[in-house]
Amino acid sequence: MSQPARLSAVTAPPAPARDPFGPRWPLASTVSDRQRGPLPHGSPGAVLRRAAEVLGEPRVPSTGVGESAALDLIAGLLEEQGIDLSHPHAAAHLQPPVLQVAVDADALASASNASMDTYDSGPATLAIEQWVVRALASLAGFGPQADGVLTPGGSISNLLAVLIARDSAAAAAGLDVRRNGLRGFERPVVFCSELAHFSVQRACAALGLGEEAAVTIPSDENFRMRVDVLETELAEPGRTPVAVIATAGTTDFGSIDPIAPIAALARAYGAWLHVDAAYGFGALFSDRLAPLLADVPLADSVTLDLHKIGWQPAATSVLLVADRTRFAAFDRSVDYLNPADDIDSGLDGLLGRSLQTTRRPDAVKVATTLTAYGRAGLGTMLDTCHELAHAAAARVVADSNLELLAPVTLTTVLFRVAGLEGSAADDLQGEVRRRLLTSGRVLIGRTKLPARGDRPAAVALKLTLLNPNATATDIEDLLDQVVATGLDVLAGEGAA
Repeated sequence: MSQPARLSAVTAPPAPARDPFGPRWPLASTVSDRQRGPLPHGSPGAVLRRAAEVLGEPRVPSTGVGESAALDLIAGLLEEQGIDLSHPHAAAHLQPPVLQVAVDADALASASNASMDTYDSGPATLAIEQWVVRALASLAGFGPQADGVLTPGGSISNLLAVLIARDSAAAAAGLDVRRNGLRGFERPVVFCSELAHFSVQRACAALGLGEEAAVTIPSDENFRMRVDVLETELAEPGRTPVAVIATAGTTDFGSIDPIAPIAALARAYGAWLHVDAAYGFGALFSDRLAPLLADVPLADSVTLDLHKIGWQPAATSVLLVADRTRFAAFDRSVDYLNPADDIDSGLDGLLGRSLQTTRRPDAVKVATTLTAYGRAGLGTMLDTCHELAHAAAARVVADSNLELLAPVTLTTVLFRVAGLEGSAADDLQGEVRRRLLTSGRVLIGRTKLPARGDRPAAVALKLTLLNPNATATDIEDLLDQVVATGLDVLAGEGAA
């Protein structure tokens, strides 16, 4: 292969301290066969057909097979045809293996069948969620007026943040959009980076602003929002700046927007500042990485996902707000749930924090995990993954068959197989990934780098390293298989 242009040598951080829980972290898995890879072997169609055959005719049976047989059936299906995120070659998405203690605690939450809407639907779980929210708000650097709510995912957390921002901007203009809709609202817009999560556009669509209300700001050479362009866009007349959304941990690069100057501009133009830290918030567990999020306390609201960095079963997202009174947009008194006199008597729940009514107590697994491992334990897990990402990047830099495409910020490594140019190079990356996936041996991601100057947009391969039990040797082996598959494709050989 030809020698590609490459980034400079990668300097790895110092190794994290040895964890206090033994040589391996206790991660859960439904797969016991360590000889197989992270995915079952075969094409997607073949795997799905095998799974459907196990389940049989798609109908509710007139007579059940019994509890043990049903559990054995589903457990066997998950083991044979499912994913094994605890495998060290599972490195595609922000989808980590989960801690066993969180799985056990999640079973407790399910067994309680508590709901978070009213006091009499589960008092202990109300106290647990309030404890978790206050602990995370303190970790974020928010003051005593802060509050928050657990949500089904980062997309919903971002939706709630834009809703609060929309209502706040409308109120400043003398409008009540909750009751009267958007009429009279002069061109409301939401600003975000071109690399922001697509849930921003979805939120704008769901809230009646329209996807075109999401004004995307280009990113710089480090994949961070360009503050100079943001300032120009904010100054454009005839629009109402509803919110500015900074990303702390972009999905593809792990890059973190310059929060402080963005916050200053948002304040100057009266816009809500939301920080989407779904990926990056976990950096606050680590002494090494926490400075990356030092300016988070400047935000009005923050999204975080503990089913990313946090090793929790999905879904475990949280929306934090710096001022709890901003939740007024969700206030609702319902006769059969929380009438006013019950609220006055202390029987209120968390209905006024969410668009949901029945809401499962996901905070139980979070509280258990935080209590079990503390910030130091979770920080060590993250430091291990961060070190693995640097080791992977260093290997890519040293290998003429590979090309590193972006520096490591958190735990993501972007690279590509070298040897071709233009659209042929893009096709090569896609084919390499598909062959690896259908082999079942390696699970990696892909994305597209945005165009920069004279360089066109380009397809990239992606490692998202969130397994603290993986080793540098595991990552070397993974990349060996990427290179071997790339050589097979370039040589025109059949599927690996």
